[in-house]
Amino acid sequence: MNNISIEIPSLSENIRMIESFIDNAKEKYHLNDDIYGNIMIAVTEAVNNAIKHGNKGDSQKNVSLALILGEDRIRFRVQDEGNGFDFHNLPDPTAPENIEKPGGRGIFLMKHLADEVDFSEQGKIVELCFYMN
Repeated sequence: MNNISIEIPSLSENIRMIESFIDNAKEKYHLNDDIYGNIMIAVTEAVNNAIKHGNKGDSQKNVSLALILGEDRIRFRVQDEGNGFDFHNLPDPTAPENIEKPGGRGIFLMKHLADEVDFSEQGKIVELCFYMN
């Protein structure tokens, strides 16, 4: 099993480093374009959430991203140093009262693009799993 990781300070411009990390993974593990597109959107969204909501944009706090490659799946683990959040009671962004609200789409998107989304450590860790065949 392959396992690689990166840690970045909580600055939104560091998303570029996450994109490079994913591009390198695409090359290294020969990911097809469909899964690559889903991974790019879902993982950068998760890291953005960790920077903005988890670490509140505090550049003294880091966000770590680990890639764990299994036989038939690839898993990305995003962890922040924040206080976590209640991931059991998320508003539905498709509900009529939330359609106009700018926030709340990130986790909804992640759940649609990844095959599995798991939260742990009170929401400080999110794991996104993508099946490769």
